[in-house]
Amino acid sequence: MAVWKKLPMGIESFEEIRKDGFYYVDKTGLIKMLLENWGKANLFTRPRRFGKSLNMSMLQSFFEIGCEKELFDGLAISEETELCEEYMGKFPVISISLKGIEAETYEEARDMLASVIREEARRLQFLLESTKLTEVDREFFSLLLKEDMSDQSLRGSLRELSLLLRRHFDQRVIILIDEYDVPLAKANERGYYDRMALLIRNLFEAALKTNDNLYFAVLTGCLRVAKESIFTGLNNFNVFSITDLDFDEYFGFTDEEVKEILAYYGLEENYGIVKDWYDGYRFGNSQVYCPWDVICYCSRNRRNKSLPPQNYWLNTSGNDVLKRFVESMENMSERKMLTRTEMEQLVSGEEVQKEIRQELTYPELYSSSDNIWSALFMTGYLTWRGEPDGKRYRLVIPNREIRNIFTEQILALFKEKASKDGKLLNAFCNALAAGRPEEVERLFTSYMEKTVSVRDTFVRKPTKENFYHGMLLGILGFKDGWTVTSNREAGDGFSDIMIRIDDADEGIILEVKYAETDMEAECEKEIRQIDEKGYGKEWERDGIHTILKYGIACSRKRCRVLLEKG
Repeated sequence: MAVWKKLPMGIESFEEIRKDGFYYVDKTGLIKMLLENWGKANLFTRPRRFGKSLNMSMLQSFFEIGCEKELFDGLAISEETELCEEYMGKFPVISISLKGIEAETYEEARDMLASVIREEARRLQFLLESTKLTEVDREFFSLLLKEDMSDQSLRGSLRELSLLLRRHFDQRVIILIDEYDVPLAKANERGYYDRMALLIRNLFEAALKTNDNLYFAVLTGCLRVAKESIFTGLNNFNVFSITDLDFDEYFGFTDEEVKEILAYYGLEENYGIVKDWYDGYRFGNSQVYCPWDVICYCSRNRRNKSLPPQNYWLNTSGNDVLKRFVESMENMSERKMLTRTEMEQLVSGEEVQKEIRQELTYPELYSSSDNIWSALFMTGYLTWRGEPDGKRYRLVIPNREIRNIFTEQILALFKEKASKDGKLLNAFCNALAAGRPEEVERLFTSYMEKTVSVRDTFVRKPTKENFYHGMLLGILGFKDGWTVTSNREAGDGFSDIMIRIDDADEGIILEVKYAETDMEAECEKEIRQIDEKGYGKEWERDGIHTILKYGIACSRKRCRVLLEKG
């Protein structure tokens, strides 16, 4: 059995990855470009799970005084000998991450922020023994170690730490702030945005604006929050968003990097699957994959190449933006119908042209449908193709994984709406149980008219069938007294949907297929499949002799339903 390097599942420490023999995709070229594209403060905006935190850890490992230079042996930056000689291990570094600041109230969030600062101060406790600091300096530093840090100490904490570090080392300081906007996002969700924005603005202004002790700062986040909201008065502020050419290949895996990692783990033949599912993002002029997805796929499939791909990104990123977008279709006004049409274009692999605003405050995200499009773009649910027309971009869903997330949200909303319409739900289920295929057809068509359709284009037939399958399960799951199973093993194969009616000598089997033409012939074929595969044999052994066998063929917002009683 092959002995592979470990895969860094959820590991964001550069030092740990390099010391403990994990597989590492070399992104150290970012260091050289950062120094060449000089800016006093630099903000990188990328979606979640694209390597921002690991890159920040890499920067700390490279620049910080006392760094272990052997961590970079064999990596691209080690070939830049003059640059390494001048910059490697030459700077004091302050490094904090705000990604964990998630609280129900402002007071709790403020205390969590203070705890982050306190943890970094503890890391720098050697300053208490510094002979280059005055007694007043050490007293102020002690305030940052207190459990009850005052608001004044918190606001000035990063600036004060940079002052003390410079005095101790006689060298200006690098400040790294990872996921700076997470506290703002959570504050917006929970109703204390203005207070949190003011605290973050005061903290950043003190540290980044006219701070003579600062060499440079790097921040990362998901959104570029409007300058007037957080970064007021900051000059020489470089922002590198997903549309900028600079640094475009340093967040996410390029196609060549993915081919290398697949080859290393013996998964070359699965390249097409990985590309189809996890590629498609465009940062600047680079096409990139989501690193988290690729690593998870390799970890799961390296010992069993035939395992199907999964949605990994869904479980690591909040879907509030997408949920709000899908819910905007609830209103049946002309404007909302346009949004539904555009949604259908997206899930069918087509483009939608929209104006994108890359500077928003969090309260603005949901203030208009136009802003929601911008939020979807910046958070990685959409990417772009071709060249923009000013601020208008041709938006697409990047890959199959994200498309699945879209359809899951659409089906979740459909299920929620179906549960509220008890009259229609009962009518549909009663028609199924009574063996009235014409009524089933009419009512299911009524359901389909109320949600997004899956059109033809590049979407595969099984994917379309899964969508209609999901709609039926969304309806049937609310019927009391019905036991509904999906894709369960039955007879010689797997039935789509089987329904056992409690306290009744009756069962229902549904086969659902997508058919662009000759839908009736497809229904007949499905019913033959039920008989040939013996899906109802188990029920017959249990004494259920009335089995309703439905063949259902769907296409966009049309369906055909045939019935055979057995």
